[in-house]
Amino acid sequence: MGAFRTPTREAWEAAARKALKDRPLEDLTRRDRDGLAIAPLYTADDGIAPVSAPRAADADGRAWDLRMAVEADSPAEANAEALTDLQNGAASLLLSGAVLADPDPLGAALKDVALELAPVGLDAGIDGPDAANALAVAAKGAPRARLMFHMDPLSAFAAAGGAPRPIAEHLTLAANTAARHAGAYPEADFFLASGRVVHEAGGTNAQALGFAAASALALLKAGIEAGLPLDRAARGLWLGLTVDAEYFDALATVRALRLIWAGLTAPLGLDLPTRIEVRSSRRMLAARDPWPNLLRLTAAGFAGAVGGAEAIVLDGFTRAAGRPDAFARRQARNTQLVLMEEAHLGRVDDPAAGSWFLDARTRDLAAAGWAEFQRLEAEGGLAASLLAGAFQARVAEARAALEAAHAGGGKALVGVTRFVDPEPRPAPAAPLPPPPAALGQIAPLSPLPLAAALEPEAAR
Repeated sequence: MGAFRTPTREAWEAAARKALKDRPLEDLTRRDRDGLAIAPLYTADDGIAPVSAPRAADADGRAWDLRMAVEADSPAEANAEALTDLQNGAASLLLSGAVLADPDPLGAALKDVALELAPVGLDAGIDGPDAANALAVAAKGAPRARLMFHMDPLSAFAAAGGAPRPIAEHLTLAANTAARHAGAYPEADFFLASGRVVHEAGGTNAQALGFAAASALALLKAGIEAGLPLDRAARGLWLGLTVDAEYFDALATVRALRLIWAGLTAPLGLDLPTRIEVRSSRRMLAARDPWPNLLRLTAAGFAGAVGGAEAIVLDGFTRAAGRPDAFARRQARNTQLVLMEEAHLGRVDDPAAGSWFLDARTRDLAAAGWAEFQRLEAEGGLAASLLAGAFQARVAEARAALEAAHAGGGKALVGVTRFVDPEPRPAPAAPLPPPPAALGQIAPLSPLPLAAALEPEAAR
C-alpha cells in the first residue's frame, strides 16, 4: 500500500468552498460566549505555540484523586457513605451538611476514617472557619492528618448575596483560622479559590477563570496579613473549577487555569505546582429524566482527567432531583474508576498537548481569563467588584445569552431539548434542604438550573 498523502490547507479550503457553495469560509468560524474565535481548522502552519500543562503529581500512585462528595445531616448517614466510598475506590472526601457544625457530629461522621491516609475536605460556605475548627478538633491533633479546610469566603459571599459580617472580616477570619492551625497540622490545606459559583450562575469560562485567580490573590494577601509565610499560604491553596459535558472547552479551561496560576505566582517568586479540584456541573443536570446525566457526567470526568486536574468530584446523576442514593453514588465512583483504570486516561501526561486546536484554545482561554482577572483587580479586587455589582452584571449578561441560546434552539441538551424520552424511568433521590434565602446585600450569583428548567417545556 502507498503512503497516505499529507493534506494541505489549500486542498482543505477547496473542498470546504465546494461544500459551502456560495457561502464564505468565514462562516465556519464561530465565537464562544467570551467572544473568542474558534476556527474550523488548525494546522502546524498557524504558528501555534505549544502548551505543556501536565498535572503536578499523582495521587498516592493514582493518576488523580477520586474525591467523593458526602452530603448528610446525620452523622451516622455521613459515616456510612464515607466508609462505603473509601472502601470502594474513593481516595478523599468532601463533606457538607449539618455534620460540619460541631466537632462531635463531625467526629462521629469520620469514625474509622484514617485522616492520615484519606484527605477530608469541607464545603461549609461562609461558615468555613467554624467548620475548619471543628475538623481540627475531630482530627485530635494528629500531625499527619491530611485536612482540607477549603475555606472559600468570596464564593460563599457571591452565592448568598451577602454575609453576616463585612466580607473583609470573613477573609481575615479565614486567614487567621489557617494561621492558627498551620503549626499543629503541617499537612493541612487551608483555602479554595474556585470559579464554581460563576459557572453555576451561567457565567463564561473566562469569567470563572478570572474569579478563581482574583479569589486566589485575595486569599494569599489575607494569609500573609495573618502571619502565614507566602509559600505556606500558597501551598495551602487549592484552585477550583467546574467542568461540563462540553469537554474540549472544559479541559482547555482546566489547562488554562494552570497557565494563569503560573502567571500569578511567578512575579511573587513562587515556583509551586498548581493543584486543581474540578467538580461536575450542576446546571447541566436534568431532573425529570436523569439517566442521560450519566453521559454528561462521564464527559465531565473525561474533561477533568484529560485536562490534568489533581482531584475530580462527580455528582450523582440524580443530583438535580435530590441527594443521590447508594446506587447513584456508586455510579459516580465507578465512572471515575472506569476512566482511570480501564480507559487509562492518566497514563499520559497532558494528553491534550500537541493538539493545535487544544493548545490554541488553552492559550486563548488563559488570555481571556487573565483579562477578566485584571479587570477585577482594576475594579479594586474581587470583593470590591462584587460589592459594586460590576462582576455580577457581566455574569448576568452571559447567563441571559446562554438561556436565550437554549430557548432559541441554537444550543441543545440531549434528553432535555432534543431526543426527549416521553416516558422516562424515575430514579430515587432524597429531598434536598431548601436553599438559603439571599441576604440582599449584593446581587447574588444564583445557581442556574439550566437543564432542569428546560425540561417541562421539552416534555410537552
